[in-house]
Amino acid sequence: MNESKLTSFLAIDLGASSGRAILGTIRNNKLEMKEVNRFANPIIEVNGRLFWDLFHLYREIVKSLKEIQLQGIEIASIGIDTWGVDFVSFGTDGEPLRMPYSYRDTRTFSAPEKFFSKVLSKKETYMKTGIQIMNFNSLFQLFTQQEENNPIYPITDKFLFMPDALSYLLTNKMVTEYTIASTSQLLNPFTRSFDNELLQTLGLSEEKFAPIVFPGTEIGTLSESVQRETHMGAVPVVAVAGHDTASAVIATPAENEHFAYLSSGTWSLMGIESKEPVVTEETFSLNFTNEGGADGSIRLLKNICGMWLIEQCKKEWTLERNISYDDIVREATQSEPFRCFINPDASCFASPESMINEIRNYCRETGQHVPQTIGEIARCIYESLAFRYKQVLNNLKELADFPIETLHIIGGGSQNKMLNQFTANAIGTTVVAGPSEATAIGNILLQAKASGVVADKSEMRQMVRNSVDLARFEPQETDLWKEKYSEYLNVYKEL
Repeated sequence: MNESKLTSFLAIDLGASSGRAILGTIRNNKLEMKEVNRFANPIIEVNGRLFWDLFHLYREIVKSLKEIQLQGIEIASIGIDTWGVDFVSFGTDGEPLRMPYSYRDTRTFSAPEKFFSKVLSKKETYMKTGIQIMNFNSLFQLFTQQEENNPIYPITDKFLFMPDALSYLLTNKMVTEYTIASTSQLLNPFTRSFDNELLQTLGLSEEKFAPIVFPGTEIGTLSESVQRETHMGAVPVVAVAGHDTASAVIATPAENEHFAYLSSGTWSLMGIESKEPVVTEETFSLNFTNEGGADGSIRLLKNICGMWLIEQCKKEWTLERNISYDDIVREATQSEPFRCFINPDASCFASPESMINEIRNYCRETGQHVPQTIGEIARCIYESLAFRYKQVLNNLKELADFPIETLHIIGGGSQNKMLNQFTANAIGTTVVAGPSEATAIGNILLQAKASGVVADKSEMRQMVRNSVDLARFEPQETDLWKEKYSEYLNVYKEL
């Protein structure tokens, strides 16, 4: 490690509900982090369509840079990560043509089936891309715009994914970062480039996208206008792993390769690191995805509906009383176990008017106890998630060419001790929880690697272990959890 270089870096970490600017400073082989700014990232509904507010996010990033300058902190670089799949359409003048659609918008709900019937079969699409079929993938968003004769579509000069669009607003330089592009279902996972045949079916070509770059590439420096506004110099903006999960996975504090990870947040993404894409009949039938890793590896994983379920219930409960996530866990702890289960990935939970009503309807339609209280509903969610994790981990064990000895839970959900213990109980394997800020840590460490401060993934993960207190959860009551897993599977299969 080379600490003679400037060792403070700014991570802009944008999630699907909030964003943070995190300052990371490396001293004595440890990473120190400080939150500079935290802000909402609300979905904006206009005429029944759901959008992201691109300029709000840009304004908050600039605000964060101003705060860094006011504090007299010198940073080596800036990196931006976001959720996957969503993109911004830019015109020939370099200006955004409209605010970007949110992946939660309902317009793509039936898009995959239409695409498979009109363009390529489901299997052909998967075998080309190795990406889990999900209605909101960029492929289906673009197809929907084409089918709707969206007036923006034919006049778009460049499509930039969210982190690349924000980096462009800061630097006036356009790139397509590899890990974020790999979520789109537009890339060939073997060549790590756009699949021209797929693009042609959309009436597009590679020229509609900026050149692909890999994590650690300097995109450019802050533009003159941003420098004037922030009173900062020509600070480099680095392409980190633009997909937040890729940044999080590189910060997994694993001691060896025999692990699986669960990036736990609004979405739960469970997977392993693979040296090569795994695109087979089995991964097709299981609907597993092959996304790009920050170090050139493949993240073989499954997207699972995660804390979205609790987040949406909490919004409804908050209308009646002030309640924290700790309160929800406390009430779940006091509720009777194993009363009812749901399939967390059932389509009815994707974007419901009332999550609470959908959970009750699911239980009613499957002949189970219908949960009424906060504790009953939360316990149903947490137990069901733990069993869903067991399902997916069992699949990963079959696909992996190594034994999986540990499950690392990273991200905000790693702070939920109840769910961590439930997960250990369900899977019968040791769970190591933390860091909760894995995405920001990965973002910062990838900047540090680009700057020459750290050498490789092994050194980065050692630094995470040096810097973060981790919690271990050993399996308990495994026979009981095995018995109840069978009951969960019966309900899971019914919908």
